Amino acid sequence: MADPVRLERDGALGQLVLEAPQLNLFSEEVFSGLERAVEQTDGLRALVFRAEGRYFTGGVDVNVFDGLGSAGSEELTERLLGLTHAFEELPFPTIASIHSLCVTAGLELALACDMIWAAESARFGLVEAVIGLTPLMGGTQRVAERAGAGRAREFVMSGDLYDAATLERWGVVNRVLPDAELHERTLDFARRLAEGPTLAHAATKSIVRAYLEDGVRGADARTGAIGARLFETEDLKGAVDSFLADGPGKARFAGR
Repeated sequence: MADPVRLERDGALGQLVLEAPQLNLFSEEVFSGLERAVEQTDGLRALVFRAEGRYFTGGVDVNVFDGLGSAGSEELTERLLGLTHAFEELPFPTIASIHSLCVTAGLELALACDMIWAAESARFGLVEAVIGLTPLMGGTQRVAERAGAGRAREFVMSGDLYDAATLERWGVVNRVLPDAELHERTLDFARRLAEGPTLAHAATKSIVRAYLEDGVRGADARTGAIGARLFETEDLKGAVDSFLADGPGKARFAGR
């Protein structure tokens, strides 16, 4: 059986691809494959998380939950949240590219990416309530982070599917594109990010995280130290020299 998760590299751009026919269910093999793939991202400067097949994912293989007691469920939750955190802590820009149905674990990992780009026909849901569960990979709080607490309660408690346009309006999805254009336009934007100032993008991620954890003043308190490190980078020094010699927009970045 082929590995249901693969990491494709095109220079500094990576694509983390889920392909587990027919429904791209999140099984033990998928979770393990994602954990391995995230550990193999050294050298990348941007990453697209996407899936092959009719559905991005039909959800979690319920066999993952079979026979779990409270102790086993706490261990599983800790492991799954560890995967979510690993996605969030990647030191370069990440984009989830959602082409169709995306529910439960797949959506929770998409919410751990920096951005979500979606096809017009995509549908989203945290539908764990159908089996008497609530999301375990941090999806509820990450919807609240983007859309507010009231929206998060509605989204999770209803167990309904929501279209991409609604979630764009809520601020959960960044961009909604025609189905036929999603893949190439996402990759084009990701390539642009991969060719950019990677350490500056990592600093941006750190400042946003500081804001989410400590508010505006808390982020202000950490911005000086985060920004100071950039003044020692090859990218900033080279870009300043390029600006002075040739004007804006001519610099080339190496991610160092």
